[in-house]
Amino acid sequence: MTSNIVYHKSSTSNKQALFLYKSMLKSRLIEEKMLILLRQGKISKWFSGIGQEAIAVGVTTALQKDEYILPMHRNLGVFTTREIPLYRLFSQWQGKMNGFTKGRDRSFHFGTQEYHIIGMISHLGPQLGIADGIALANKLKKNNKVCAVFTGEGGTSEGDFHEALNVAAVWNLPVLFCVENNGYGLSTPTSEQFNCTNIADKGIGYGMESHMIDGNNILEVYTKVDELAKSVRENPRPILLEFKTFRMRGHEEASGSKYVPEDLMKEWAEKDPLENFEHYLKEKAILSEEIEQQYKKEIIAEINEHLQRAFDEEKIIPNLETELKDVYKPFKYQETKPSLTKKHIRFVDAIADGLHLSMDKFDDLVIMGQDVAEYGGVFKITDGFVEKFGKERVRNTPICESAIVAAGYGLSINGMKAVVEMQFADFVSSGFNPIVNLLAKSHYRWSENANVVVRMPCGAGVGAGPFHSQTNEAWFTKTPGLKVVYPAFPQDAKGLLASAIEDPNPVLFFEHKGLYRSVYQEVSEGYFTTEIGKAAVLKEGKDLTIISYGAAVHWVLEALENLSEIAVDVIDLRTLQPLDLETIFASAKKTGKILIVQEDSMFGGIASDLSALITENCFEYLDAPVKRVASLETPIPFQSDLEQQYLGKSKLTKAILDLYNY
Repeated sequence: MTSNIVYHKSSTSNKQALFLYKSMLKSRLIEEKMLILLRQGKISKWFSGIGQEAIAVGVTTALQKDEYILPMHRNLGVFTTREIPLYRLFSQWQGKMNGFTKGRDRSFHFGTQEYHIIGMISHLGPQLGIADGIALANKLKKNNKVCAVFTGEGGTSEGDFHEALNVAAVWNLPVLFCVENNGYGLSTPTSEQFNCTNIADKGIGYGMESHMIDGNNILEVYTKVDELAKSVRENPRPILLEFKTFRMRGHEEASGSKYVPEDLMKEWAEKDPLENFEHYLKEKAILSEEIEQQYKKEIIAEINEHLQRAFDEEKIIPNLETELKDVYKPFKYQETKPSLTKKHIRFVDAIADGLHLSMDKFDDLVIMGQDVAEYGGVFKITDGFVEKFGKERVRNTPICESAIVAAGYGLSINGMKAVVEMQFADFVSSGFNPIVNLLAKSHYRWSENANVVVRMPCGAGVGAGPFHSQTNEAWFTKTPGLKVVYPAFPQDAKGLLASAIEDPNPVLFFEHKGLYRSVYQEVSEGYFTTEIGKAAVLKEGKDLTIISYGAAVHWVLEALENLSEIAVDVIDLRTLQPLDLETIFASAKKTGKILIVQEDSMFGGIASDLSALITENCFEYLDAPVKRVASLETPIPFQSDLEQQYLGKSKLTKAILDLYNY
């Protein structure tokens, strides 16, 4: 039989050609075995890459082993070409401990630093932004490394695709964006997904070099990607690669492929990358029947041996302590004590000082955000930073919150730290997915921390309306894996920000913009840290306890100035996740009356969970129901009188008196 694909061997040696063949064969034989195991109920799901092996194998072979690759769920060849022991992959797919996620995720939803592979999440788009961050770290380190990231033609419809390519183009990042155009996004053909002729044509809009490659031609894939990777190492830049291929099986096995016309399936079956390359190698007397059979014998033996090892591995025994412990990367806090020398400064100055000192302390810290460079940010917190630290480390970003959060994660993966500024906390909704699905779940899923701080200027009181005034901390306190910090005073803001940057876990750092220029304090000079997860007791008394945070703490203190007859424990939470339950419960047991005050609207806020926790753990000590003060169940209005009506501050004094007199 003659090959249906035209191969140009060029400079590829016979040895290299046989390696490429054997690598594709290994991937194909594993897949065929997995399909049998799926029918037998021994694995739960399978996303087949049969017919697409040339892309994963060719790209991986072209990259150096310490260059990061970010594959998708149809790229088995990436993992096998990087020579991950098969039993570990089989254990992963069976939910065993020798896998990469301790049974917590399946398929290729994992990464491994040992093999420089960063797996996907089901939300496909953020994978591309992670590659931006990894590539940015490579560029800053000047290590002449390239990064390759995969997506499918369906993924190119997502906003994350646009954001990631735009960032890479603006920053000239050394990334190969590899799009596997396999004809269908589940059952939706490409004609119903985009209206351009080729995905590669989209590169024009980003000012980006792009190429179309026959994804079924292993020699074309390997030689072209090898050529481009060498070029990008010398001349860092992003390149969009469209690999034309076809998915020969369903999106996953349960979905089937009946929606594909028979003649189209037959046409692509004749372009099978493995069979055609095998025929070509035999025509050229590079591959013999003897070598082919030897390869198959070796691979099948390896598969069977490693499968048995995975089958013999004991099932995971659930351990509650381990599950809870693995949500965060362990971090032993070591206090850097504040100096006795102090300066009377504003809240905003304390934030700026803490950030500046952290940039001094950590050479690998990068600040990213809209207008944070020469302009200094809309609140002027990073004013003058470019002159001191340079534009490489203080980076203006396009308006693309999702890609920048994902890039922060990529920086962390590649050994750096990131501070991402949301211009306003409200805008975090555009970056919500990578925060709650990448940053938050990373350590729990595959033991990789996310060393990212997201700064969140938030809050009402400045007449900014419903899109610039939210205090949206409850969106994140609900998400395991995130730490949420919300200081009320300059000293705490400075020390907690330093701690957040030191902490290897993702931190949402809320800064109430109404406090920026209205609250002053004597703040310790120099670098110091304040422990995350510890509340501050601002006042002590026996009559009742008031728990609050952020600007609402100042409401409480102001109200108590006119209620001197009431002795109150005032607790400033400072950190909302994790909570200092020890301090909270001790005060509740002491006073027996609890009022929780938040600026956020009532339902679903942190006060609701605190109330439940106190009731569940301190019920026998309570002398009254736990009470809450919060803002109206409406969006935040702009007009000043409406805003004051919205805020719970006006209800506070009455609530204190009612509880005191209960």
